Amino acid sequence: MTQANAAASEPAHPLHSDATQEFVTFTIADQLFGIPVLKVQDVLSSYQITRIPLAPPEIMGSLNLRGRVVTAIDMRARLGLPPRSDGGECMSIVAEHEHELYSLVVDTVGEVLAMSAATFDRNPPTLGSKFRAVSDGIYRLDEKLLVVLDVNRLLDYGREPAALT
Repeated sequence: MTQANAAASEPAHPLHSDATQEFVTFTIADQLFGIPVLKVQDVLSSYQITRIPLAPPEIMGSLNLRGRVVTAIDMRARLGLPPRSDGGECMSIVAEHEHELYSLVVDTVGEVLAMSAATFDRNPPTLGSKFRAVSDGIYRLDEKLLVVLDVNRLLDYGREPAALT
């Protein structure tokens, strides 16, 4: 059984050291992030976003994805990072939360990585507070840190923005 098939056939849990989990990786402001592949509905490279008047700053607007209205979230704003200075094209990862689709607007989308639960670590105290508020933990890669985001916490708009500080 391949690593990808093993990950699909059994749920990964950080306490099971032989389990693997697959993550779609992406970058925001040169930081590598990942979300579980099973949370990803689609990856978009080019799309038209319609602005929503009076929306919070992190809401870029909405887009139409095969007849469904999708809310576009500026991940830089959501995580308290500065806006892109180069004005280049962004990419988007579409995820579902409470039966609604959300487009997570990121700088670039990378690859799907299968990670062993044995290499999973809880958030270190040095990880920024906004990242810790929406992160399940980290994986230390050769030259980078992969911050694993919890999509449900990331898209939970019931809390006050101050909860992310």
